[in-house]
Amino acid sequence: MRAGQEAAKRIDLFSYYCGVNLKPTLRLKHGPERTFFFSPSELPSRLALLQKALPEQVDRIVAEAEEISRHEFRLLGYDKLNYGSEIDWHLDIVHGKRVPLKPWFKIKFLDFHRAGDHKVIWELNRHQHLVTLAKAWRLTGETRFLEELTTQWYAWHKANPYPLGINWASSLEVAFRSLSWLWVRSLVAGAREARSEFGQDLVRALALNGRHIHKYLSTYFSPNTHLLGEAVALFFIGTLCPELPASEQWQSSGWKILLAEAKRQVRSDGVYFEQALYYHVYALDFFLHARILAARNGICVPEQFDRVLRKMLTLVANLAHMGAAEGFGDDDGGRVFDPRRNQIEHMTDPLALGGAVYGEAVHGKELTEEAIWLLGEKAGEPAKLTGRECRVQAQAFTEGGIYIIRDSEPCPQQMIIDAGPQGVGHSGHGHADGLAVGFSLGGQRCLVDSGTYTYVSGQERDYFRGTGAHNTLRVDGLDQAIAEGPFSWSSLPKVQKQAWVAGRSFALFAGSQDGFARLRDPVTHTRLVFHRRGAFWLVYDHAGGTAEHQVDIAWHFSSEMTLKKQADNFVACHMGNRDPCLALLPVLDARWKSQLSRASLSPAYGRKIPAQVVRLTCQSDLPVDCASIIVPLGQDRILGSIVNLNVEWSHRSERTRGYRYRERTKDHYVIIPDGGDQAWTMGPIHSNARFLYLSVQNGSLTDLIFCGASMARLYGNTIVNSGRTLNWLELHRQQDGIEIHAPEGEPTEPLSKIISTHDLLNISWLE
Repeated sequence: MRAGQEAAKRIDLFSYYCGVNLKPTLRLKHGPERTFFFSPSELPSRLALLQKALPEQVDRIVAEAEEISRHEFRLLGYDKLNYGSEIDWHLDIVHGKRVPLKPWFKIKFLDFHRAGDHKVIWELNRHQHLVTLAKAWRLTGETRFLEELTTQWYAWHKANPYPLGINWASSLEVAFRSLSWLWVRSLVAGAREARSEFGQDLVRALALNGRHIHKYLSTYFSPNTHLLGEAVALFFIGTLCPELPASEQWQSSGWKILLAEAKRQVRSDGVYFEQALYYHVYALDFFLHARILAARNGICVPEQFDRVLRKMLTLVANLAHMGAAEGFGDDDGGRVFDPRRNQIEHMTDPLALGGAVYGEAVHGKELTEEAIWLLGEKAGEPAKLTGRECRVQAQAFTEGGIYIIRDSEPCPQQMIIDAGPQGVGHSGHGHADGLAVGFSLGGQRCLVDSGTYTYVSGQERDYFRGTGAHNTLRVDGLDQAIAEGPFSWSSLPKVQKQAWVAGRSFALFAGSQDGFARLRDPVTHTRLVFHRRGAFWLVYDHAGGTAEHQVDIAWHFSSEMTLKKQADNFVACHMGNRDPCLALLPVLDARWKSQLSRASLSPAYGRKIPAQVVRLTCQSDLPVDCASIIVPLGQDRILGSIVNLNVEWSHRSERTRGYRYRERTKDHYVIIPDGGDQAWTMGPIHSNARFLYLSVQNGSLTDLIFCGASMARLYGNTIVNSGRTLNWLELHRQQDGIEIHAPEGEPTEPLSKIISTHDLLNISWLE
């Protein structure tokens, strides 16, 4: 209970002033033998495998150990932070702010003016760098690394007497430090060069950590990854330190919390409820480490827990199917293992563990240092191909609102649509990014999320998590929600899917968000994404309202890309490659303006870099519409053109929008009605479809796709006439006739009765 925690804080402080030692007396080990991820006898084979399989990683470990010995640290996105001859464990060296040594519960660590960026302080005090020193000693045999490790460890204890200082202010940080000490304990076990008392001192310190974590669990303050990390630490201490009197209680409590939180914090489709990829991977790492340790020590792993982990792995594998997984939501900057692997390309690390644990081949899986330490030779075993491998061309995680569309022609490409809730509760780690998209091409990121950069600097915190830093629509320079402090939002938007269709040759998504309905003149935003496989992507936005507003649509490009504006179009190339790889073609009427400008991206917490952004801006009475075509370009592909059919065609329904994209001898027509089930007319097309696409080549109709329709006529000829609304249907002209595709189970009537292929074959398309 909260009251119990508050009372315990003051009792601990009183005990400190009275000189009471809170570390328990160790007892003789009893019960079954418990082992870390590797036993002392297995350690040489892990080292040998690491040196053989990842020699560059071995070099990096030793190089970083050299830096650490000089008290130079790489923390979060910051490099070469020099702490001098004596490390100040309470200093935010980046901003030059030191937190005074006072009772931990009286420290306002979220107050930047008092504490600076607490994350910088805490990242150093997680002691993951001590693990690097221990590994370097094992890899080189140089005792100076071990001496530096123990010197820093004892210096830390002298500078952080319990319960004083910021480094006791978060139970999660105590948990991280505990995990680091357990790694150190296993890596230096049996070392003759270590201080004789180091082993028992370390276990006694773990006892104090476990007591603190158990007493001050984040049940009330931050019951998310904080609670997960604390539960993992309790489980690890309880499992690996049976000589501690409370070990059995901590092991049981930690494992019970993990199993319960896996069910509570992960949505049924496998998406972590914070709506942030980084926190999804964070939680997954905690779960996997605990699961592997439990299995190694004969602790039963429930099948339900494994199902959750498999689903979480499936999301990561799908996001990374065509290259690096595009991020969304907050980026914490830390990692459970190896804090240097903290950028978007490292979000696939769990796949190496998951593939080895579950024996399944997963796209994007590669051997990692983490997998070698945790699993040894098993990490390098080839996994069997299973149905879980990501082969589908479209994937929906409907509860988390993540929709993925990919294509392999003319080159690998993938679009990710974020149409889920902004987060849970006050959405502490969610961003105001409803209906934002990310896009990769050829395995390289093109349209990207801007990242996080900081948690503490108000203006920059709000910018990076705000709507304008994402590839979506913004109204009057406002965010879709209202920022209320660094980890809270109010007026959260309702983001919902309206349509999701994965056809044979196309994919279609439609969704809406009401984040601007709070305005005096309520504005609604709907977005439609259509992909014609092997051809192009269309992103259509509609801002509905009645009064005058400023509407902006942003397209943030990777810092690895350079853009050039050609008329109203934008051509992008990857740096070092002269050939254009991507074109963005916005359809702009007199109300819309386009601008190529610069913005900032944050590839890791605390680091930002310049990049280019295309902004489309309109100041007008609503409603307004805007469509953009995204086209992969190659050596043999020319830049096409796009026109608004509402301007070009005279016969049209008032609220129906139409666009034509022309490439060489082929024209693509996209019709987007806004009239529900009502019939509409656009040029020679009459239908009640909620979406319609057709293509024409050399005057002949080649493809027809529609969604949510019962009838369609071209030039007065009935093509489709069904007694009920069909979910979707696609027709493609072949040399020997018409190829037809429909969802399984549709239509119930024979296709020959509702489709006139004769009329379709004999229609000549007239401009």
